[in-house]
Amino acid sequence: MAQQAPPRIFSRRRRIVGLRRARVRQAHRNAARYILDDMVEDVLDRLEFVRMNPRRVLVIGDWTGTLALSLRGAGAQVQEQDVASLDEEAPIEAVPYDLVVSLASLDRVNDLPGALLHIRNALTEGGMMIASFLGAGSLPNLRRAMLAAEPDRPAARMHPLVDNRAASALLERALFRRQVVDSRTLTVSFGSLDRLVSDLRDQGLGSALASAPPPLGKAALERAETAFRKAANRKGRVLESFEILTLTGWKD
Repeated sequence: MAQQAPPRIFSRRRRIVGLRRARVRQAHRNAARYILDDMVEDVLDRLEFVRMNPRRVLVIGDWTGTLALSLRGAGAQVQEQDVASLDEEAPIEAVPYDLVVSLASLDRVNDLPGALLHIRNALTEGGMMIASFLGAGSLPNLRRAMLAAEPDRPAARMHPLVDNRAASALLERALFRRQVVDSRTLTVSFGSLDRLVSDLRDQGLGSALASAPPPLGKAALERAETAFRKAANRKGRVLESFEILTLTGWKD
């Protein structure tokens, strides 16, 4: 029986467009980049904790270049890829890697089990994968605002996200060993809904849904902003949560 193709939820073309836009926006001095900065710092902490000094490394999704720079400084040979240069749903053609790191990327592929299996196949025996992306607990205030914007027939505007239990099952399905899934919450303060949306675009985290919904009208935008501000604290700031889910697995 032929294997059924996964549903097409995300558009690779829209992901590439969002990445290119983010790189242009990063030329501005105040552009946001805290999600990847946090992920890179976490990866370096994990490598230090397990005392791993990989020789060959593949880094996917870190458009800041910070992680590759740090790893090269430690003597590693690093190849950098992103959605524009690497199709994560296809086999990875290269020499085996001791370490593959994917940052803020795997949550936007249609065939996540297949992408994880391709990463495992690209590892040497005893090699490790670290993959971090936004998890299911992310952006609760933005989600409420989007539902309030279109109370009668809300369009799909937010990405479906993976939780800890599903991530663990995915690692097992991809045949990883010594698998670990953990999460942490990054809390960021916003003065407006516009600033939150701007930060997401700065970091290439805007919508990449295959079926792009129509833009919100003026009235819908006002409803969304009103709903968002209802979560404001006494200082008029909304504390938004980004749950960063990290999947770690070994090939052995």
